[in-house]
Amino acid sequence: MVEKTCSFEYGLPLIASIESDWMNNRKPSLGFLGIGLMGKPMTLRLLEAGYTVFVWNRTPEKLKPVTDQGGVSLETPAEVAQKSEIVMLSLADTAVVEQVVFGEHGIAEGGSEGKLLVDFSSIEPEATRRFADRLKQQCGIDWLDAPVSGGVAGAEQGTLAIMAGGSRECFDQVKPVMSVLSQRFTHMGGIGSGQITKVCNQMIVSCNALVIAEVMALARKAGIDAEKIPEALAGGFADSKPLQILGPQMASDIFEPVKWHVRTLLKDLETAVSLSRAEGSAVPMSALGAQLMHLHATKGFQEKDPATLVELYKGQDSD
Repeated sequence: MVEKTCSFEYGLPLIASIESDWMNNRKPSLGFLGIGLMGKPMTLRLLEAGYTVFVWNRTPEKLKPVTDQGGVSLETPAEVAQKSEIVMLSLADTAVVEQVVFGEHGIAEGGSEGKLLVDFSSIEPEATRRFADRLKQQCGIDWLDAPVSGGVAGAEQGTLAIMAGGSRECFDQVKPVMSVLSQRFTHMGGIGSGQITKVCNQMIVSCNALVIAEVMALARKAGIDAEKIPEALAGGFADSKPLQILGPQMASDIFEPVKWHVRTLLKDLETAVSLSRAEGSAVPMSALGAQLMHLHATKGFQEKDPATLVELYKGQDSD
């Protein structure tokens, strides 16, 4: 197996090996950790594209859909890191990423120089920088933070927007892999830049979802056909993907299947508030959104679809 590196100091033999790989269309071996709502369709697309993908999940029974399609299940993150040239993560939050990377039998234990970690998770930007430095020092693996936007549908269709932070060399190295998963793969700057961009994305999405919930509840109480609002506003300045996805669900109280989670939006809004404090930049709309999202989560909706946000506003006398 030819090792690749994201170091700035390439030797001539290594350059020739990498160029040979590209010319021969050799696909690097991949690892994917976190086979959840997003991780499963992303892994399935990589398998369909002909990549060898080693997989791991904290809940092993969730691996079956991907192992049935050729994914190779391994016992620990360390084993995945040993066998993969590019290790990818799609995990719940900062604490889980830290545990999977640095915990017992973690990626740091099985990693080695010349490999690359790509983190699709949405986690704290400063933690990302710390983790990247620590991993590089411990085993030589480079880090690319690459959170995604587009939801389950985007993951299934390969139309995600992926915003990346890390070296340009690492970004260029994974372009062929990202082309299977995304319609847009953007280099935002150094490590942590992808996570900051995702925070900005989630501020817009979350506040949009909360306003859409207000609109749908008001429309229903005012006696108009709320189901027609997404159609009526399509193409105008008020239109958005959240409106077209959440609007019909909120208008008709269809909250299943769960496509994403309230807890995810809450986590990301809390990250936005924390980042704003660190940078001294006010985010009053997002701060209020975080409070409303927290209120909704505490009413038993944490694991539910954000379409349920309409329940915040409907009241006892709504239809």
